[in-house]
Amino acid sequence: MDVIEIRESLPGDQGAVLALYPRAFPEEELRPTVTALLDETDGVISLVALSGDLVVGHALFTDCSVEGSDWRIALLGPLCVDPDHQRNGIGQALIREGIACMGMRGTALICVLGDPGYYGRSGFLPERRISTPYPIPEEWQDAWQSVSAGEDVDGPKGRMIVPAPWRDPKLWSE
Repeated sequence: MDVIEIRESLPGDQGAVLALYPRAFPEEELRPTVTALLDETDGVISLVALSGDLVVGHALFTDCSVEGSDWRIALLGPLCVDPDHQRNGIGQALIREGIACMGMRGTALICVLGDPGYYGRSGFLPERRISTPYPIPEEWQDAWQSVSAGEDVDGPKGRMIVPAPWRDPKLWSE
């Protein structure tokens, strides 16, 4: 792994962070969502991976809740690693650090909508108790996953409630 440091992002990192996304996801425009999440003053942890002074990875963890419950849960995403630095453990390191940070904040569960093969390496399993805030395509059902951020306990059942940047149904279906 070529990461020297993983830390919370600073305001001065925003340009480098936003430059990563089109390189990592050329077919998807994630910068408006990332910008909106970075502008949130509470409830978002933004982590960067550095190789020297170069930002080579980024992950966002957003505080969420479950309808009708006081459980603290989080949503992981987006997560990206510069293509020139992929397959070096950077994404997994960002995930591990994010899970640890969220656990220290009292978050019980972290959910993600992503590749089960990739996120499964970090302990994510298909999530069946908490549903996405908007319907997802049937073929994506196993992509909706979660991992415990602390003790494994039987959590609530219900729909995830997300903050404003995540309230676009297209983010959940395209």
